[in-house]
Formats: sequence, structure tokens, C-alpha cells
Amino acid sequence: MSKITLLIHCPDTSGIIAHVTSFFYKRQGNIIYIDQYVDVENTVFFMRLECEFKAQTNISITKDEFKETVAKKYDMSWQMYSASAKPRMAVFVSKYDHCLYDILSRFKSDELKVDIPLIMSNHKDLEQVAQNFGIPFYHIPVTPNTKEKAAEIQLQLLQKEKVDFIVLARYMQIIPKSLIAAFPNRIINIHHSFLPAFAGAKPYHLAYKRGVKIIGATSHYVTEELDAGPIIEQDITRISHSHSIKDLILKGRDLEKIVLAKGVKYHIERKTLVFNNKTIVFT
Repeated sequence: MSKITLLIHCPDTSGIIAHVTSFFYKRQGNIIYIDQYVDVENTVFFMRLECEFKAQTNISITKDEFKETVAKKYDMSWQMYSASAKPRMAVFVSKYDHCLYDILSRFKSDELKVDIPLIMSNHKDLEQVAQNFGIPFYHIPVTPNTKEKAAEIQLQLLQKEKVDFIVLARYMQIIPKSLIAAFPNRIINIHHSFLPAFAGAKPYHLAYKRGVKIIGATSHYVTEELDAGPIIEQDITRISHSHSIKDLILKGRDLEKIVLAKGVKYHIERKTLVFNNKTIVFT
């Protein structure tokens, strides 16, 4: 048995669902999931489909046939994936360890269906964590004078390891344009949801002084505009006057772990589509 996942977006018109489902029916496929959404304002059709086949299916042949018989007809932007192929995920970190521990724990418990060929960091602080989980660790210092060279080394390693996407598990560096261009909508970041109201090194201290009543976290794809990429997942928790700065930081870190993990999981399961800096998430 084999399974494929199909993601589509194209100009909205009649007949799309019928032609797509007919394509798989004719190949003895059983559709086990289908969801669609129409952006009425832009007249764009989005769809996600999962299909099972009793026999092993050649994904390359299926892609070619779909392109010629369906995709061209509707001017589709589309991706087709085999469920048996695990994406390869690189993790970037700096000194904070909470998101890294959470991701690696979920990976080891088989919650995240990925391979992790490497962890990169601009500091050596978390090398032991990578070693504990048996994952290669690369320390690549980043300074104002070495940014371009560091980006070259990072890209070479990512290409060598055939990495599909990158997770920034509290990586405290601006991602260079060359890396963003090489991984469009394939770099996932996490940050607190105070931005831009409480930017800087101590956002929780600033928020505490203002008496905030909620704090949050946001996972999003990275674009050249800092912290302004398509949002994948968000969540909040309430704060009262009785909470200390330490409480805010702990609650914030808990949220960051949960929201980042959800964003990563949606991406791994091929549940996200990006269009005009907006993410469609099929849950």
C-alpha cells in the first residue's frame, strides 16, 4: 500500500474537484481526505488531498500524468508528495534550549516524522544536547565581519545533507537573503507575540511594566522582512497582576514550544500552502 498527498492552488473555476478526484479514481486510488477553500476576493482555489493505493505507486510517473492531464488544464501550482518519504529538517539554535529540547523530544518519540541530519548554532552552548540525541552539531560563528562567509558554509552544509526545510529554534540571528532565497517558505521561525510593541532584548520586562493581560507566540515562515512572514500558528495565555516577570518568561517559553511544534508538524504533514504572504493551513 502507498499514499500520496496533493496540494493545489489555482484560479477558481468549475470542474476542478471533479477532474482531480477522477484522476485518482481511474488509477484505483482511494481518497481518504479532501479539503478545499476558495479565496473569493482573489478568486483562487486551494485544495489538499490524501489518496491511498493498494499497490505501490511510482510517484514520478503519477506526477507526470497529473501534470499533463489535470494541472496544465487549470494552470495549477501544485506539489505531490509520497507519504513514505520523510522530509529532512535542519535545526538552527543559539543559546536558549527550551525549543530545541522540545523538538528533539518529539522527534525521538516519533511525533515528528522527519530526519534531522544536523543542528547548526552560532554558539557552542548546546553542542552537548545535540550529542545526547546523536545528531551532528556544527558551530558556525556569526559576526558582522563573517556573516557572508557563515551563510556560504551554512548553505553548503544544507545542500550537502539534502535538507528540505529549516527550523529556527530560537536562533538569534537575522537569516541572510541567500538562505531565504534557497529555502522559500521552508524556514520556520518562532517569536513572542509582543512584536513590534515590545521589541528588544527584554520584551517580557517591558510587558510586565505595562501590565499586559495576555502574552502569545507566533510561528511563521521567514521572509526578507523581519518577523513579517506568513503566519502558520499562534496561541496566547492570560496574565494577571499576580504574575511576576519570571512567570511571564516561563509561560512565554511554554507557548513558544507548543506553537513552534504545531507549526513544524503542519509543515511536515504537508498541511500548509502559502499565497500572497498568507498561509492556508488545512487542519
